[in-house]
Amino acid sequence: MTFPAAASPSILSDKLNAIRANWGWFVALGIAFVVLGLIALAHVLISTIATALYVGALIVVGGVVQVIHAFRVQGWGHFFYWLLAGVLYVVAGALIMYNPLLGAGVITLLIGVALAVEGIFRIAAGIGSRPGSGWGWIVFSGFITLLLGAIIIAQWPVNSVYILGLFLGIDLIVNGVGTFFFGLALRQKAV
Repeated sequence: MTFPAAASPSILSDKLNAIRANWGWFVALGIAFVVLGLIALAHVLISTIATALYVGALIVVGGVVQVIHAFRVQGWGHFFYWLLAGVLYVVAGALIMYNPLLGAGVITLLIGVALAVEGIFRIAAGIGSRPGSGWGWIVFSGFITLLLGAIIIAQWPVNSVYILGLFLGIDLIVNGVGTFFFGLALRQKAV
Protein backbone atom coordinates (compact mmCIF):
# COMPACT_ATOMS: atom_id res chain seq x y z
CA MET A 1 0.00 0.00 0.00
CA THR A 2 1.39 3.37 -0.94
CA PHE A 3 0.54 6.68 0.57
CA PRO A 4 0.50 9.94 -1.33
CA ALA A 5 3.62 11.98 -0.95
CA ALA A 6 3.42 14.72 1.62
CA ALA A 7 2.66 18.10 0.12
CA SER A 8 5.68 20.30 -0.20
CA PRO A 9 5.94 23.32 2.06
CA SER A 10 5.56 25.67 -0.91
CA ILE A 11 2.25 24.08 -1.93
CA LEU A 12 0.96 24.36 1.62
CA SER A 13 2.16 27.95 1.80
CA ASP A 14 0.37 28.76 -1.47
CA LYS A 15 -2.87 27.23 -0.20
CA LEU A 16 -2.59 29.09 3.11
CA ASN A 17 -1.94 32.35 1.28
CA ALA A 18 -5.03 31.74 -0.89
CA ILE A 19 -7.12 31.21 2.23
CA ARG A 20 -5.66 34.31 3.86
CA ALA A 21 -6.44 36.37 0.77
CA ASN A 22 -10.11 35.50 1.25
CA TRP A 23 -10.28 36.41 4.94
CA GLY A 24 -13.21 38.75 4.25
CA TRP A 25 -15.39 35.87 3.11
CA PHE A 26 -14.84 34.13 6.45
CA VAL A 27 -15.77 37.32 8.29
CA ALA A 28 -18.89 37.74 6.14
CA LEU A 29 -19.85 34.10 6.62
CA GLY A 30 -19.40 34.46 10.38
CA ILE A 31 -21.65 37.53 10.43
CA ALA A 32 -24.25 35.71 8.32
CA PHE A 33 -24.24 32.74 10.72
CA VAL A 34 -24.68 35.03 13.73
CA VAL A 35 -27.59 36.83 12.05
CA LEU A 36 -29.22 33.53 11.09
CA GLY A 37 -28.69 32.25 14.64
CA LEU A 38 -30.37 35.33 16.08
CA ILE A 39 -33.28 34.87 13.67
CA ALA A 40 -33.55 31.21 14.73
CA LEU A 41 -33.58 32.25 18.40
CA ALA A 42 -36.23 34.89 17.73
CA HIS A 43 -38.44 32.25 16.08
CA VAL A 44 -37.67 29.04 17.98
CA LEU A 45 -40.96 27.33 17.12
CA ILE A 46 -40.46 27.87 13.39
CA SER A 47 -36.80 26.85 13.74
CA THR A 48 -37.85 23.69 15.59
CA ILE A 49 -40.36 22.78 12.88
CA ALA A 50 -37.81 23.51 10.14
CA THR A 51 -35.23 21.34 11.91
CA ALA A 52 -37.69 18.48 12.36
CA LEU A 53 -38.71 18.71 8.69
CA TYR A 54 -35.05 18.68 7.67
CA VAL A 55 -34.30 15.63 9.84
CA GLY A 56 -37.42 13.90 8.49
CA ALA A 57 -36.37 14.57 4.90
CA LEU A 58 -32.88 13.21 5.58
CA ILE A 59 -34.37 10.06 7.10
CA VAL A 60 -36.64 9.58 4.06
CA VAL A 61 -33.70 9.98 1.68
CA GLY A 62 -31.66 7.55 3.77
CA GLY A 63 -34.54 5.06 3.66
CA VAL A 64 -34.91 5.34 -0.11
CA VAL A 65 -31.18 4.73 -0.51
CA GLN A 66 -31.47 1.74 1.83
CA VAL A 67 -34.31 0.27 -0.25
CA ILE A 68 -32.30 0.75 -3.45
CA HIS A 69 -29.34 -0.84 -1.70
CA ALA A 70 -31.49 -3.86 -0.76
CA PHE A 71 -32.26 -4.52 -4.42
CA ARG A 72 -28.64 -3.93 -5.46
CA VAL A 73 -27.23 -6.53 -3.04
CA GLN A 74 -29.96 -9.15 -3.33
CA GLY A 75 -27.43 -11.90 -3.94
CA TRP A 76 -25.64 -11.24 -0.63
CA GLY A 77 -28.52 -12.56 1.44
CA HIS A 78 -30.66 -10.85 4.05
CA PHE A 79 -32.51 -8.92 1.33
CA PHE A 80 -35.65 -8.56 3.42
CA TYR A 81 -33.70 -7.17 6.40
CA TRP A 82 -32.17 -4.47 4.20
CA LEU A 83 -35.53 -3.79 2.59
CA LEU A 84 -37.42 -3.68 5.89
CA ALA A 85 -34.85 -1.31 7.40
CA GLY A 86 -35.19 1.01 4.40
CA VAL A 87 -38.98 0.95 4.51
CA LEU A 88 -38.93 1.69 8.26
CA TYR A 89 -36.65 4.65 7.62
CA VAL A 90 -38.99 5.99 4.95
CA VAL A 91 -42.02 5.57 7.21
CA ALA A 92 -40.27 7.20 10.20
CA GLY A 93 -39.09 10.13 8.10
CA ALA A 94 -42.51 10.56 6.52
CA LEU A 95 -44.16 10.55 9.96
CA ILE A 96 -41.77 13.25 11.17
CA MET A 97 -42.52 15.32 8.08
CA TYR A 98 -46.28 14.73 8.45
CA ASN A 99 -46.27 15.86 12.08
CA PRO A 100 -43.05 17.81 12.72
CA LEU A 101 -44.03 18.82 16.26
CA LEU A 102 -44.47 15.19 17.27
CA GLY A 103 -41.19 14.42 15.50
CA ALA A 104 -39.55 17.28 17.40
CA GLY A 105 -40.83 15.73 20.62
CA VAL A 106 -39.25 12.37 19.84
CA ILE A 107 -35.99 13.98 18.71
CA THR A 108 -35.92 16.18 21.84
CA LEU A 109 -36.35 13.18 24.12
CA LEU A 110 -33.59 11.32 22.28
CA ILE A 111 -31.29 14.34 22.67
CA GLY A 112 -32.03 14.50 26.39
CA VAL A 113 -31.33 10.80 26.89
CA ALA A 114 -28.17 11.00 24.75
CA LEU A 115 -26.86 13.97 26.75
CA ALA A 116 -27.58 12.24 30.07
CA VAL A 117 -25.85 9.04 28.99
CA GLU A 118 -22.90 10.98 27.53
CA GLY A 119 -22.59 12.90 30.80
CA ILE A 120 -22.50 9.67 32.81
CA PHE A 121 -19.84 8.19 30.50
CA ARG A 122 -17.77 11.39 30.66
CA ILE A 123 -17.94 11.43 34.48
CA ALA A 124 -16.82 7.78 34.56
CA ALA A 125 -13.99 8.53 32.12
CA GLY A 126 -12.85 11.49 34.22
CA ILE A 127 -12.90 9.51 37.44
CA GLY A 128 -11.10 6.67 35.68
CA SER A 129 -8.25 8.99 34.71
CA ARG A 130 -7.99 10.51 38.21
CA PRO A 131 -4.27 10.11 38.74
CA GLY A 132 -3.65 12.27 35.66
CA SER A 133 -3.90 16.03 35.69
CA GLY A 134 -7.04 17.71 34.41
CA TRP A 135 -9.39 14.84 35.26
CA GLY A 136 -11.60 17.20 37.25
CA TRP A 137 -12.42 19.21 34.13
CA ILE A 138 -13.65 16.06 32.41
CA VAL A 139 -15.81 15.21 35.42
CA PHE A 140 -17.10 18.81 35.54
CA SER A 141 -18.02 18.78 31.84
CA GLY A 142 -19.71 15.41 32.39
CA PHE A 143 -21.83 16.84 35.21
CA ILE A 144 -22.86 19.79 33.02
CA THR A 145 -23.81 17.46 30.16
CA LEU A 146 -25.70 15.16 32.54
CA LEU A 147 -27.49 18.18 34.01
CA LEU A 148 -28.50 19.44 30.55
CA GLY A 149 -29.84 16.00 29.64
CA ALA A 150 -31.73 15.74 32.93
CA ILE A 151 -33.29 19.20 32.44
CA ILE A 152 -34.41 18.30 28.91
CA ILE A 153 -35.88 14.98 30.07
CA ALA A 154 -37.58 16.54 33.12
CA GLN A 155 -39.31 19.22 31.04
CA TRP A 156 -40.22 16.93 28.15
CA PRO A 157 -42.57 17.09 26.17
CA VAL A 158 -43.30 20.77 26.89
CA ASN A 159 -39.81 21.84 25.82
CA SER A 160 -40.11 19.98 22.51
CA VAL A 161 -41.50 23.06 20.80
CA TYR A 162 -38.34 25.07 21.34
CA ILE A 163 -35.31 22.85 22.10
CA LEU A 164 -34.38 22.07 18.49
CA GLY A 165 -34.79 25.71 17.47
CA LEU A 166 -32.79 26.83 20.50
CA PHE A 167 -29.97 24.38 19.72
CA LEU A 168 -30.00 25.44 16.05
CA GLY A 169 -29.80 29.13 16.97
CA ILE A 170 -27.01 28.62 19.49
CA ASP A 171 -25.06 26.43 17.07
CA LEU A 172 -25.33 29.01 14.31
CA ILE A 173 -24.18 31.81 16.63
CA VAL A 174 -21.24 29.82 18.03
CA ASN A 175 -20.22 28.74 14.53
CA GLY A 176 -20.59 32.32 13.31
CA VAL A 177 -18.46 33.80 16.09
CA GLY A 178 -15.76 31.19 15.50
CA THR A 179 -15.77 31.76 11.74
CA PHE A 180 -15.74 35.55 12.22
CA PHE A 181 -12.70 35.48 14.49
CA PHE A 182 -10.98 32.95 12.24
CA GLY A 183 -11.39 35.41 9.36
CA LEU A 184 -10.00 38.25 11.47
CA ALA A 185 -7.02 36.11 12.46
CA LEU A 186 -6.41 35.34 8.77
CA ARG A 187 -6.51 39.08 8.04
CA GLN A 188 -3.88 39.80 10.66
CA LYS A 189 -1.60 37.12 9.24
CA ALA A 190 -2.13 38.37 5.66
CA VAL A 191 -1.09 41.92 6.52
